[in-house]
Parts: sequence; C-alpha cells; structure tokens
Amino acid sequence: MRITMVGTGYVGLVTGACFANTGNVVTCLDIDSRKIEMLQRGESPIYEPGLSEMIARNLRAGRLIFTTDKAAAYEKAEIVFICVGTPPDAQTGHADLQYVLAAAEDVGRAIEATPGPTGCGESHDEPKIIVVKSTVPVGTNKRVEQAVRSQTQKPFAMASNPEFLKEGAAIADFTHPDRVVIGAADRETGVRMRELYDPFVRQGNPIFIMDIPSAEMVKYAANTMLATKISFINEIANLCEHFGADIDEVRRGMCSDSRIGNKFLYPGLGYGGSCFPKDVQACIAMAEHAAFGGDLLRAVHNVNQAQRQRFVQKILDRFAGDVTGKTFAVWGVAFKPGTDDIREAPALDVIAALLERGASVRVYDEVAAGNARKIFGDQVTWCDAALDAVAGVDALVICTNWNEFLQPDFDAMHRLMAGRVIFDGRNLYARETMQEHGFEYHSVGRGAVAGESNCR
Repeated sequence: MRITMVGTGYVGLVTGACFANTGNVVTCLDIDSRKIEMLQRGESPIYEPGLSEMIARNLRAGRLIFTTDKAAAYEKAEIVFICVGTPPDAQTGHADLQYVLAAAEDVGRAIEATPGPTGCGESHDEPKIIVVKSTVPVGTNKRVEQAVRSQTQKPFAMASNPEFLKEGAAIADFTHPDRVVIGAADRETGVRMRELYDPFVRQGNPIFIMDIPSAEMVKYAANTMLATKISFINEIANLCEHFGADIDEVRRGMCSDSRIGNKFLYPGLGYGGSCFPKDVQACIAMAEHAAFGGDLLRAVHNVNQAQRQRFVQKILDRFAGDVTGKTFAVWGVAFKPGTDDIREAPALDVIAALLERGASVRVYDEVAAGNARKIFGDQVTWCDAALDAVAGVDALVICTNWNEFLQPDFDAMHRLMAGRVIFDGRNLYARETMQEHGFEYHSVGRGAVAGESNCR
C-alpha cells in the first residue's frame, strides 16, 4: 500500500518505519525541514532501540521517503495517518487539537486538488482513508471529518487507530502487538485497515474493529488504568513507610493474586513521559465536559504529582531541611529507561527543587542528558560517567532505572562519595546489600538503612 504519515514524531516515525519494513511505500511528511534533512540522511531524531537501523534499511530500499512537500506526500497516498502532537493546555488539561485539524484541512485540500473521479491517485480507485492515530478525545474524528469536508466534497473514509507503543520497546510493541484497535466508519474501511495490519498479528493476537468513538476511548481507558496502578502502588508504599512494612514483601503477596498480576505495580517516583500525564489530564477534561466529577482520575494525577514532591521532602528531611552548599549526584533524567524522553520526567522536579534550595547538582544520563541540558544549561554539572558524577558528593539520587545502575561498583562509590548516602527513587538495591557496603540508604516504601554515612 501507499501510505503517508503526517508528522515524524515518536508515533509517526516508528509507525512509518514499521509499515515500510513490511513492504509498503511510506512517505513521512513534516514541516520541520531540519528534521526531514536529518531523516533523509538515515539519522533518527529520537532515541529508540533499533529504529535508526530500520530507517536506514528502508530508506535504502526506497520504501521510506521523507519530505516537506505536502502535495507530493498526499497525491497518491491510499491511507493517510495523522500523527501530529496533541499537547495538553497548561490551564485546562484539554488536548490541543489545532495541529490535528490543520493536518485534516491540508488533506482535504489535497483530495480536492487531485484529479480523477474519486479524488484519489491514479493507482487506486477507492477513497483515501484518513486515519487519526494521534491520541485524541472522543469525538475528535468527527471534527477531523468536518475539517476535511470543509475543503472538499470528494469522497474519503475515516478511521481511528490508537497507538500502544512503550518508549524503549516501540518496535517490538508495533511488530508484535498485544492487540490492534481500529475504529472504522464502514465495513470496507475496516477490511482495508485489517489487511494493512495482518502481517503483525500472525501469532494470533487480535485485531479489534469497532465504532470510532469506542476506538478513541480505548487508548485513554488503557493508559489511565495503567497510571492508576502506578499511583495505587505508590500510595501503598507510602503507607508501608509509615507503618514499618516493606513494600517489596507487600507487593509480592499482593501480586501473586491472578486477578491483580504484577504489571505497572512498582513503587517509585511515579509516571512521566508524553502519554500518561497527558492522557490522564485529557480524561479529567472529558469528565468535566461530561459534567461529572472524574474524582478517581483526579486522585490518580494528584497522587502522582505528590509522589515526586514527597521524595524531595525525604531528601530535605535527611538534611534537616537545609541543602544549601550540599552537592548531589543525580543518576538518570529520562522518565524511564530505553528513551531520551524527559517530558514530565520526575528527575526534572527533583533537580529543580535541589537547585532552588541552594544545592549543587552533578547529573549523569548517557542517553537523555542532551535533552536535559536544554532545560538546565550550566546550572548543573554534566558528567560523562556514573562514577564521575558521585565523586565528592554528599549524596546520590537515583531517578531512572537504567541497566547500568543495577550493579554499580559499590566499593568505588564508597571511596568516591564524601557522604555515603543514597536516595533511590526506583528501589534498585536490596537493603541488605546497602548495609553490607556501608551506605545510608533511603528508598520508596521500605525502611531506611543506617549505614556508616560520612555526610556532614
């Protein structure tokens, strides 16, 4: 099939590359000329394992095309995926649909300008399918249809196809999905969309074809459920700390229940990234629009935001409320391992809080430091290695569970750190291990380890 992806952000780029990898001819359209030039050289603007290699391979094969030319991108496309950003409004939390609707009008103009009885390319007599893949509130497809219709009276079809990609594992998620969800306006559109996705479900995982509003809601329902699990386990972890229980033991006992399971039930600093925060806020906004409270959704968001502040307070309490003149190492700024994405990353709040209170901060993240540098500049010291970051510091703060942090050289850390104090926001280490190595250790939902701190 001939496919056009509108937007070369995370979703558009991964989706386009994966479709090209199964033999489709995919054109990726973006208004950012610098990004397009980078992609035309076979370089990925985002960090995602395996993506650069897939882009380069399909670029060489001629199946993947990058352009800023809207007319060329739309002319012969059979299916157009809208994958542009829907950032939340800072005040209301409502998803900003201006980019989605602008893309829809562009597609409408392209359909109107294309010769032929159906407004399609010469190679295809069926109407173009316009697929909204951006995460959008229920009812957005109707608005997209109206925006396209404002530019043309020629036929086209509408579909919704929410994405379920985890950053750091996006290619595996796309090529071996748990499920594919398609909202189709008519049977023929559903059949064509199923044909597109058939190569990815050969192991028998389902393709769900449903009405468009239901498909729009699936993504929000899934993400807010996962966010709820994260906030829930953090609430339980906070109770464990208060009553002297161990969240690791509680979690093991709880998650052995087959009705509960163990996914997304790890205590820590809460969720971040581009999806969960935005989608929870969007659901809250939808609840307001529907004139009911959305109390559970509000609680999920509030617990998540409070969790990172609670962790900051734990650091402050250890230093009697005054970190002025203290030096902290921070390991990890990405919101999760496997990505350079720092959007809504808890580490940003932790670093900002320490700086605001007069502390010095040394940061190490091999992948995400470049993005974080755009925010903090020379306010912090950027380190090239994890051990470099801890040299001479009063305490270490762990914010991202990168693999390289799982088994560091504790003996070298003990020698290098001026104060042997670790604040672990991801519960990476056993308390017994920290005690053996002489560290004062503070984690989430577990009692502190006294250690042999030299911290002043």
